[in-house]
Amino acid sequence: MAIVIVGAGIGGLTTALSLHQAGFRDIAVYERAAVLRPLGVGINLLPHAVRELTELGLGERVAGLGVAPGALAYYNRRGQQIWREPRGLDAGYRWPQLSVHRGRFQLELLAVVRDRLGADAVHTGHRLVGVQDGVARFETAAGEVRVTGDLIVGADGIHSILRRHHHPGEGAPVWNGLTLWRGSVRAPGFLDGRTMIMAGDAEQKFVAYPIAPGLINVVAERRGPGFAGPNADWNRTVDPAPVVALFAGWRFPWLDVPALLAAADEILEYPMVDRDPIDTWTHGNTTLLGDAAHPMYPNGSNGASQAILDARTLAFHLATASTVRQALDAYETDRRPATTALVLSNRRHGPEQVMVLAHERAPDGFAHIHDVIPPDELNEIATGYKKAAGFLPADLNERPSLTPTVFSGVLQ
Repeated sequence: MAIVIVGAGIGGLTTALSLHQAGFRDIAVYERAAVLRPLGVGINLLPHAVRELTELGLGERVAGLGVAPGALAYYNRRGQQIWREPRGLDAGYRWPQLSVHRGRFQLELLAVVRDRLGADAVHTGHRLVGVQDGVARFETAAGEVRVTGDLIVGADGIHSILRRHHHPGEGAPVWNGLTLWRGSVRAPGFLDGRTMIMAGDAEQKFVAYPIAPGLINVVAERRGPGFAGPNADWNRTVDPAPVVALFAGWRFPWLDVPALLAAADEILEYPMVDRDPIDTWTHGNTTLLGDAAHPMYPNGSNGASQAILDARTLAFHLATASTVRQALDAYETDRRPATTALVLSNRRHGPEQVMVLAHERAPDGFAHIHDVIPPDELNEIATGYKKAAGFLPADLNERPSLTPTVFSGVLQ
């Protein structure tokens, strides 16, 4: 069975590794970039994703790339704590949460794919231009290349060509008016050195967490005309001074936000965009995965984790269903409703809703957060999001593995 994967991002590479583990061997990944470089900044891999990476034999390798946060804490603009909860192993999971540099993680996956599937498993410089009757057409520097696949998986991101092929009238991603500026800073840790913090509200927010010893990932966010739009360059470097000025008054006893932003090696600008959920990812022998299937706002730090879950679920069903179509139907049944709910939840701020409520109910601060948001309401928001995203500790710890043990599917 020949499988073509379009896109060598986190989702596409994890799909290749998952399919290989499931017994498939005719797997090829096609990436539009001529060279894969360690672009981007920090991301969080939640315990449900780390479980899947561990079951792929990558747990120690990925853990060595970053930091395992022990807590997540939300604050208002004054630095007053709204909610704090343990994360990863400290929260009772059997797997940690990991904060890593996205580019380093992608290159690590790439190295493992080439080691396990072969040095020529990933083809760079191939831009998908169309798919018809099981044939994917790619534009390359040497001309058009046609590749036949029994299955074609679109893991080509929020601007997916395969998605556009089947949904030509969808248009550009939808911008919600927020602009994000991201970077990394060499600086001492804050609080206990293992806490991920989010401060602010629906109009303006700051996020910081360590991704390596002495290296902090920072994210600044502001609503308004801003510096970006829906068609912005996703790796555009900008002058940090205007961003620092937006946060000039954000100095907390435990963190100087403008100083941290000013010390960043560089600041990259991103629009906050997603797409409306679609009613099917599968057309014939093609399907979508990751941001190609369900691009979502980064609230809840779930984008990369959901792509990994997609990859593992798809491989599991291909290894255990009788036909490709049955496998793709089962994959969508498992993943599409869950990710649709997450896309919509993130539009309502996801777990960061606690910051929105605190600002709406006490814009000038509070004496005690429980005077503003009852503890049961805080807990319900946090627990509800974990349940929707598939990482309640008990549920995740007890869920059956997605590593197939009996290969009764389309391989047979």
